[in-house]
Amino acid sequence: MSRLSDTDRERIADLFDRHLEVGLHHGAQLAVYVDGEPVIDLAGGVEAPGGPAETRETRHILFSSTKPYAAVTLHSLVEEGHLEYDDQVVDHWPTFADEGTEKAAITVRQVLSHTSGLNQGELDDRPDLWGDWDAVVEHLEKMEPNFTPGETPAYHALTFGWLVGELVRRVSGTPIEAAVEARVFDPLGLDDTGIGLRDDEDDDVATLVGFDEFDRCRDPGEGLGDHTEVAAPFNAEEIHRAVIPAANGIGTAGDMARFYACLANGGELEGTQLLEPETVDRMTRLEAETDADGTLGREGRFALGFWKGGTTVAPYGSLSPAHVFGHAGLGSSVGWADPAENIGFAYVTNGVRDGSYEHVARVNALADAVRQALR
Repeated sequence: MSRLSDTDRERIADLFDRHLEVGLHHGAQLAVYVDGEPVIDLAGGVEAPGGPAETRETRHILFSSTKPYAAVTLHSLVEEGHLEYDDQVVDHWPTFADEGTEKAAITVRQVLSHTSGLNQGELDDRPDLWGDWDAVVEHLEKMEPNFTPGETPAYHALTFGWLVGELVRRVSGTPIEAAVEARVFDPLGLDDTGIGLRDDEDDDVATLVGFDEFDRCRDPGEGLGDHTEVAAPFNAEEIHRAVIPAANGIGTAGDMARFYACLANGGELEGTQLLEPETVDRMTRLEAETDADGTLGREGRFALGFWKGGTTVAPYGSLSPAHVFGHAGLGSSVGWADPAENIGFAYVTNGVRDGSYEHVARVNALADAVRQALR
């Protein structure tokens, strides 16, 4: 018997609908698993301003919520013994760095924990290159660390996915978009999710809308940024068809919640053992953290490919426990797992809002409603 009552579901659905009614976004999906069972699967609004109705099958750009899919693919290769977390990247990718350099000392663990120092470079501002994997790899090989590897947590917004993806390709011989399909999406039945679009797929991705700071939101102070400008290229078909394993996952909340339900349950769901419990434990341990004075400008707690809860800005509920892990994507999506409560949660919208306040506020309201219903 589900721990979520019909009354609880109605209250959560009412809150979900209110976000749409007040104009926080044009369309959204909310999916929740509890104890390995789907208990909420909502869709509302429209796919684009003036567009068709949003459905549970509407696919969205997931931005950085893509990163855990790529990371788990690499973790599965570690579990099989193809590489180790403390291997140097050059052990598997010899042209990554020149022998004896600071860069050559970068480890797989540092890449996964955002401590490699290769957090940002020319690639971030070159969407014209994102569809050319060989060009991306060439740029990664030429990059030099911005920080001493292993010392400074600095979020790898785009480079994370290409670094992980090329490691997967070097180790397995399979491109990351095919490897994640074979190792994550297919086993779990995530039929509506992929890293970019393939040639035989229509470009049916929901249209993103970048909202100005505090549009229909209470203004708590100065806004942080240029999220609308960052989001703009992701409405282009060429970006949808690129392979950007840190940012252009295309999928649904239902698929994402199922993924986190598996991880919340020790890597197993409905008889499918995606990862061993020991691997899930290892990859979700705290590896690095920073405070508001660090490179992020806010608190951050990094595991190996996931963000941990336990901070005031973690979008996993206003009282998110430190053991919760997941990832958010550019003020529009979030997914997380709570292994203590056995919850898998995903919220996906087509409205990009300031992630430091507006997105966290709307996500936390829904996460809190789920948590309170399970008390």
